[in-house]
Amino acid sequence: MTDASALGDSAEAVDVQRDGPVLRLTIRRPGSRNALSQSMIETMVGALTRAATDDGLRVVHLCGAGGDFCSGVDWVAANSDGRRPRVGDLVRRIPHTAHRLIELVHTLHLPVVCTVRGWAAGLGCNLAIAADFTLAEADAVFWEPFLSRGFSPDSGSTWLLPRLIGLARAKRMLLLGDKVSGTEAADWGLIHRAVGAGDLDGETERLLARLAGAPTVAFGLAKQAMHRNLVSGLGDALDQELYGLELACRTSDFKEGLAAFRERRNPDFEGR
Repeated sequence: MTDASALGDSAEAVDVQRDGPVLRLTIRRPGSRNALSQSMIETMVGALTRAATDDGLRVVHLCGAGGDFCSGVDWVAANSDGRRPRVGDLVRRIPHTAHRLIELVHTLHLPVVCTVRGWAAGLGCNLAIAADFTLAEADAVFWEPFLSRGFSPDSGSTWLLPRLIGLARAKRMLLLGDKVSGTEAADWGLIHRAVGAGDLDGETERLLARLAGAPTVAFGLAKQAMHRNLVSGLGDALDQELYGLELACRTSDFKEGLAAFRERRNPDFEGR
């Protein structure tokens, strides 16, 4: 494992670790249930932006230190100085912070795995459901508390939730503020899997290892096609698949996959 760089002070940090082909981002603010400050969000945006062009990476892992994943944005701290924000402050700032973070997690060509213990609320909930594969403890809590705080939803929740679990359940979470357990989230298709507390780390590492050995380019193209084709017709979907196939067939992993098939062995993909 490479040397870790903790960005921020000891009470407010996102740890960025390069562990071979795995980029691990750990939200480390357990005293506030890992609520995110603006500087922490900026750290995550920067790390994921760099990951997008790092050919040595094969998978990204998001998790939280301690007993919770992430309780969302720390709005109390963000508004503690008593100054009234300038008109349009949110419109100017959020597209480059919280919204950009969700966009990166959702569109990154690398697979993104999220591990959830305890609370995943607000932006934390949306980070978890934007990931490609989220594993959670059975008693974890997924919560969209926006309306209970008096403001409308953000960070992609109104786009992600209806697509993942349907409009009726999305309304329960967004409009009524219903909390959803890890078990319910898995049953609804909101996340990949719910597991027992003692099995979460092991299941996460097995999935990370599997994805680190996947054909990374083909994975990214398939992910891109699925997301785009949610809002396209069949003709556009077929064109997108054809574009992806043309690129995937030019990779070394494609050649390795064919060789492994001919030789009746498991492929050894290198992500290129």
